[in-house]
Order: sequence, then structure tokens, then C-alpha cells
Amino acid sequence: MAKGMIVVESPTKVKTLQKFLGDDYIIKASVGHVKDLPEGELGVDIDRDFQPQYVTLSGKEKVLREIKKASKEVKNIYLGPDPDREGEAIAWHVAEEIGAKGKNIYRVLFNEITKNAVLEAIKHPGKLQQSKFEAQQARRILDRLVGYQVSPILWEKVRRGLSAGRVQSVAVRIICEREREIERFVPEEYWSLTAALRGKESPISFDAKLAKWKGKKVSLANESEAGAMKKRLESVPFSVSKIVQQEKKRHPLPPFITSRLQQEASRKLSFSAYKTMRVAQKLYEGVDLGESGIVGLITYMRTDSPRVSSEALHQVRGWIHGRFGETYLPSKPNIYKSRKGAQDAHEAIRPTSIDLDPEKMKSILDKDQWALYKLIWDRFVASQMASAVFLQTTVEIKASEGIFTAAGSAPIFPGFMALYVESEDNHISADRQAEAEEKKLPRLSEGEVLELLGLTPRQHFTQPPFRFSEATLIKELEEKGIGRPSTYATILSTIKGKGYVGMEKGKFYPTELGYLVNDLLVVNFPDILNVEFTALMEENLDKIEEGEKGWVETLKEFYTPFEKDLEMAKASMRDVKREQIPTDAVCEQCGSKMVKRWGKRGYFLACSSYPECRYTREVEENGEPQKVETDVKCEKCGSPMVIKNGKFGRFLACSNYPTCKSTQSLNTGVRCPQDGCEGMLVERRTRKGRTFYSCANYPKCTFALWDKPIPEKCPQCDAPFLIEKQGKGGVVKRCHRKECGYRASE
Repeated sequence: MAKGMIVVESPTKVKTLQKFLGDDYIIKASVGHVKDLPEGELGVDIDRDFQPQYVTLSGKEKVLREIKKASKEVKNIYLGPDPDREGEAIAWHVAEEIGAKGKNIYRVLFNEITKNAVLEAIKHPGKLQQSKFEAQQARRILDRLVGYQVSPILWEKVRRGLSAGRVQSVAVRIICEREREIERFVPEEYWSLTAALRGKESPISFDAKLAKWKGKKVSLANESEAGAMKKRLESVPFSVSKIVQQEKKRHPLPPFITSRLQQEASRKLSFSAYKTMRVAQKLYEGVDLGESGIVGLITYMRTDSPRVSSEALHQVRGWIHGRFGETYLPSKPNIYKSRKGAQDAHEAIRPTSIDLDPEKMKSILDKDQWALYKLIWDRFVASQMASAVFLQTTVEIKASEGIFTAAGSAPIFPGFMALYVESEDNHISADRQAEAEEKKLPRLSEGEVLELLGLTPRQHFTQPPFRFSEATLIKELEEKGIGRPSTYATILSTIKGKGYVGMEKGKFYPTELGYLVNDLLVVNFPDILNVEFTALMEENLDKIEEGEKGWVETLKEFYTPFEKDLEMAKASMRDVKREQIPTDAVCEQCGSKMVKRWGKRGYFLACSSYPECRYTREVEENGEPQKVETDVKCEKCGSPMVIKNGKFGRFLACSNYPTCKSTQSLNTGVRCPQDGCEGMLVERRTRKGRTFYSCANYPKCTFALWDKPIPEKCPQCDAPFLIEKQGKGGVVKRCHRKECGYRASE
């Protein structure tokens, strides 16, 4: 007879645990949640203290029957879904279905899927955590109250299919507000003056920048001031007045927590948050290592804590000593503190075995798995290495009443940087990047007279705030306390999927729909769209889990003001769907005035005489017809073609419409590479709105690309065109021939 039954979430884990435990235990998978609030109705009894009305999820009846049937054969039940709030809810619902009568029901937490960790968890099982389940339940009910009560108002006032969310709507607001900051930004001109200098002892020249004039910070507002300063300093002597040298240490960063992993995978690997979590889940659940069987390669990937077990520290310190030597190993392990409000239930994300280094895994893992595993492995090992040491030199150079400065930095000891260096967010301007780069300075001495090789004035402009990438948006949400690291991937996927935001060169921008919905919600639901209020709700959910606050009490505090906002919104929210905004445009068919209306694809101009006249056309923000002319001539009448937007993306239409109704697909200027095909590649859009590029001769020719083809010959293999692809640091041009391998960043 089996010693007990173990219930986990994933069928993959079943195979892994079966290998570790053999026939000693019956192992079943819940395949995710088994119960949830019902689809299509609120499912929350607000008048009875927000009691949820759980139902068995579609398709899970058979799963639950099998689990209940198997539970009758054993006395000990070990519930091992993922060690987080969602996993606790799954365990709670499975326990309810099994029933406690005559059973010992335990909760086991697998922070890593290795044999020792699994055996240890079963040896020391715990109990179901009611407070943790209640925290998940409170979050689920909060999200249902907002989603199922605000979304219908948007359906009525804007269009069906829209959604509002307690956290997603705040994320959209942050993106909208940033875009408006960028639009309002007025760049200010300023100038710098750089001296090219050379010392007596070295033939190497270096640059120094004018920093002070008459003891005050220099400010050159325009070309005239910069030119006057240059003229004033061209004939004066330059000499070294001060040299300061000091050693600077750069300390290693802690091992990954969920949000940091998502950010770094976005920067280094161009992974979306969703893709990062999907690949990490696979690494956690287990990978087939051949003779060793299925082994979990990383610890649980949903964590707020940089804490590492003493056993793992001992292993990694031994590896560092063996690979790099004693100088790369700190005298004591590096200990990292959790940020305020972080959950400390799980370790940081790290490899389960330091012996399974990335080189050993390269032939076993697929490309994405290996890239993410290497990132996690390198970061963890580097976190326990010695600090890097640099010699930083700052030189002050006197020229009349001006002070020029130059800075240089030379590595003394690489430390952890011999293995890993964190990427930086790619939003610094070219000017600022150049300023930030410190170069090695030649040997100089105080009092040394320098040779002036030239003075160069440079024009600069202050830079607007940057758009958010996935990495910087996650960072912003985390810093403001919005959502939890485990929810970021879902949040970003949702706001993109609903069409509230788009991506341009890897950065978020709000769509017309996003602006509209955000503005309506900000006016009508000031609390749920308030960043501080949303962060406070996250704190309250944490307090529920810690047993410091009741879940019903928390929901009541939220719902009292929210209910009032709901009633007001139903009555007073702008009815965008039925709005008709007057314009000065005239209908080209009947001469009536045109009105601005909202439709499935945004605002458009419609004849005010509708339904007698059904003429419509596109609008720009100023209300005028959108006519982006091209060099393409209409095949029917010879008029210029203009770019327009339609249901399936952009297309070319005759500017002589409605007299001529000729249209064409938008040509990329690239000829189809299929042998024997004379068609051109044109821009198209899928039903879900994703742009792709295919041959104009479809269906005769089925060649297609996701990435944009550009009519530039490959400089490496002379292929007739390149493709643009979003890379780690921005747009990357690469050859469409995989065997070529050419790539270049813009």
C-alpha cells in the first residue's frame, strides 16, 4: 500500500516526483486551479460579507474525480502545489473536495524540484495556511469586483469587449501620463566646451570639459556664448591644477528575485515578462537530463527574497574558490537584505545544483532555456564573488578663470565582473552616454603645462522623459508597490492584448483607445486609478497573509467608496459610443457637416445626415482627414495614392476617392525571395491585429515574415534585403538568411 498521495499542479512535476519516489506514493496533478469564481456572473455575495461562490472549472471535473478516488486508498495526503498564494488556493480547494474525515492532510512546499528537497519536504510537512489562502481570495474578489462591475460600464459607454482591472488600469495610467509628459516636454538648448589636450610625458591626447568659470558652474546657453568662451580660452595656457586618485569598489548584485529576473531577461535577452516566466517554470519543474532523469534546474521563480540557504552558499563558495581562486572569494558570504514589504517565504532564484553549470547544460536545453538558465546561474555565482576594484582619477585643469575636468577609470581587480555584469536600461541619450563613459587618462602631474590641440563647442538639448520598456515598467510598478512580481507578466500581456498600449522599438506607448479608457476611468474612479491607493491595497493583502488584517474588513474598506463611484459612473460617465462631436469638415458626397464619432478602430468622421448619407473617412487628432501621400500612382486614374488605416492594417487608397475607389496593399519595396516569384512583399495584419509581411501573390505564393523587410542589401552576403528586429538594445538589422548571421544595431 502506498505511503500517501501527493497532489501537485503540473503533470511535468508528476513525472519528476515519480522518479524520485517510485511506487511509494500516488502522485496526481491538479493541472492548475480546480475551482474559481463563475464565468459570466459576479460570483460574489456582497451582502453576505463578500462570500465567494466557487464553481468547478470546466474540464476539471474528471481531474477532481481521479484525485478523490485515489485519496480513498491512502490516509496521508500531501498537497504540493506551487509555494505561493495561488498554490495555497489550489491546495485549499483540493482539500475541500477530498474532505478531512479519516485523513491526514498536509501542505508540502517544494522550493526546488530535486530529490533531497522533495524528500525533506515530505519528511517535514506543514499545515494549510488559512491566512495565505484568504489573501489570495481577497485579491481574487477585489479583481472580480472591479473587472465585472466597471467593464460593463465601458461596454455601454465605449464598446463591448473592453475591460478594466484594479492593477492593469493603473499600469495603463502610468504609461499614458508618461506619454503626456513627453508630449508636453519643451527641449532647452545648452552648449558645452571640450578641450583636446596632450601632456608632455605621453603622446596620448585626452578630452576635458569646461566645468566652472570664476568659481561657479558654467552655463553656456547658446552658440554665441559658447563661441565667445572658446575665443577667450584659445590663447591662454592650460595646466594641471589638481589630481585626485582613489580606489572605488563596485559590489556584486544580489541573486535574482522575480521582478529583477524579468527586467534583466528583457534587457539582455529581449524576453517579454510572460516568456521569462514560462521558460523559468519549465526550468523549475524539471528538464530531462538523460541518465539522471528529470531534474529541476532552478528554485521557485516567484519570490521577493534574495535569501539563499546555507547549503547553497557553501556549494557556490567552493565552486568560486576552485574556478577563480581565493582572491575572488570574500572572507564571508555576501548577505543581501530584502526590500521593505517583501515576502521572505522563498529563497532567491538560483540553480539547484552548482555542479550543473551552463556549459554542461548547453547541449540539453533549448536556446531560450539555456539563455535564461545561464543568466540565473551567472547572477547567482557572481552574487557571492568579491567586489570589483577600479582606480578612479579626476583631473582639474586651469585655463585663465576656467576649470576643465577630466575623469578616467582603470580596472585594478575584476572581481565578480569576470563573470557577470548587469545591463542598463537603454534610455540614456547619446550625449549623456558619452559624458558617462570614463576613459583611461595618460600619466599627468600637478603643475604640468598641457598642449591645447583644440576647443570644440557642442550643442545639446535637454531630453524628454523616456518611454517605458517592459524592464523599466516592471521597475516602476515594483517601486510604486503596484501588483506583485508574480502578476507583472499577466498585467503586461493584458494591456497589450486589449489594445490599450502598443510597442514601438521595444517601448510602450498608449493607443487612442488606451488614452480614452484611461481618461474615463481617472475621472469616474479616482480611487482605483490612484497609484497610492492601489499600493495600499497591496500592503493590506500582505497584512491578510501575515494574519494582521481580516479579508472581509479589507474588502469592506475598499467597496464602500467604490460602490458610490460605480453609481456615479453609470449615470455620468461620457457616452462616447453615442457622442457626435461637430467639426468644420464637409461631406464629400452630400455637402453636410461631418461629425466626429467613435468606432471599433477609434475616432472617424461621419456625415451628420446619417442614415440618409453613410459617407465616412478617417481623422487625425486635429479632426482633419488623414491623407499621407506617397510616390505611388493609382493604376486606374494616375492620382497619388495615400496611406490609410483599415480593419486589416494600413493600405494604399487613391487620393481621388470617392471618384476612384482603387486600393493596393502597402508595398515594402522588397521583392519576394521565393524562386520564380516576381511578387513584392506587402504589409498585412492578422485577425488579432499583429502585423506581418507576405507576398502580394498570395495564395499562389505563401512566403511570409513576422519581421519588417527593408530594401537594403546585406553587406556580408549580398542578400537582396535585410529585416528589422527588436533586439536587446533597440532595433537590430539582420540578414534574412539565417546561415549568414549578419546583424547590426541602429
